[in-house]
Order: sequence, then structure tokens, then C-alpha cells
Amino acid sequence: MTESDPLRTLERQNTLAASQASLVEEFSGVFAPETVARCLDDSYERLLPASIAAYLPLLAQRFARERLRAAARTTGPAAAYVGDKGRAGWAPLVLFVCTANSGRSQLAAALVAHRAGGRVEVASAGTSPAAVVQPEVVLVLGELGIDAGEMFPKPLTDEVVAGADVVVTMGCGDSCPVLPGRRYLDWGVEDPAGRDLAAVRRIRDDIDERVGVLLDELLAVPQP
Repeated sequence: MTESDPLRTLERQNTLAASQASLVEEFSGVFAPETVARCLDDSYERLLPASIAAYLPLLAQRFARERLRAAARTTGPAAAYVGDKGRAGWAPLVLFVCTANSGRSQLAAALVAHRAGGRVEVASAGTSPAAVVQPEVVLVLGELGIDAGEMFPKPLTDEVVAGADVVVTMGCGDSCPVLPGRRYLDWGVEDPAGRDLAAVRRIRDDIDERVGVLLDELLAVPQP
């Protein structure tokens, strides 16, 4: 247990018990309960220190679920690629990576989820994640009717990189890992940190245009 953990060991186990049971049921037949438990506990640790301790167990569950879903894509038949459209039986997974995972990558992930309507899976992460998502980002997404209330910065993990079909880097430079078999894109998008609202709106719209092009490619109907 790290020093910044707001819960003692036994209390943490009790708090995470319901989350663990839910994830074990969801991934039954894919991962052993012990694997799920280790991923959940590690996800909790990686999110420390938490600015809002009361939400940490819930965020850890969401983070662990994202990691387990990504890992499931690389096992068994799901590991087979189908061109640039993703893996057999799965919607393509797009991973957005920036430094803090509080601005650009959150905007991009939210816009993909909003535009794709479930036809594309999306994840975001940061090489050095911030404590919270930038409030201006939440505001400009809300202007498009996108609820950003559940977004939170997350660290980059091996499972999500390995499970992604497309990795979009956004200003993280050499700290973004490169794995064979992935399609990599680098979007030269301005960082919204410290910018006024008008500038953040322009950044949002720039990302939205790029998202539209990417989705057109991923969701194009193959021609005979």
C-alpha cells in the first residue's frame, strides 16, 4: 500500500470487493479471477494519489475494465487482424495518447465515442497523467451535448497499447511506445492547457475534423 493511499489494506479490499466481483463475472471464461483481481488492484495503485478519494474505487474499476477489454483482444482468435478495420469479432480500438491525458486525448476520445455510436472502441491515456481533466475541455464538450462527467486521466499501460488497432499520439513525443502491427498517427494539435475558451473551442473543432476523417476510414464499407 502506498503512503498516499487513503484506505488501509483491509478497508481497500472490502471497498473493491463489489468491483472485483462485477469484473470477474464480466470476464468469466476469458481471465481467471486472480488475474482480474491483480489488474483491479494495480489499476487502483496506478491512479494514486487521487484528488477525490471517494471516487477512487469506481475509477479503478473503470480503468481495470478498459485494460482487461484491451487485453482480451490479444488472446485467442481475437488476436487476428482484419486489415486496418480491427480484429476479428471486435470493433476497431483507437487509443489516443498525450502527456497529461487531461486535454487533447480526452477531447479526441470523447468525440470518437460520440460520433462513432458504438462502432469504434476508444481509449485514452497519458504518459504523465494529470490529476483532473481540464475544466475548459469539459465545458466545450458539453457545448456539443457530450457529457464529460465520467472522464478522468489515466496512465498508459501495456495492455491498452497492445490491444489498440490505431494509436494516435498527440504531443507525447518519444515517450509514446511503438509496437509492431499497430497503425500510428501523430496529430499536431495545440495543447489546450492554459488557453482561453475561444482557443479551446478551436482546438476541439480541429480535433473533431481529424476524428471525422479517421472514422470515415475505419467505418468505410469495403467495396467488392
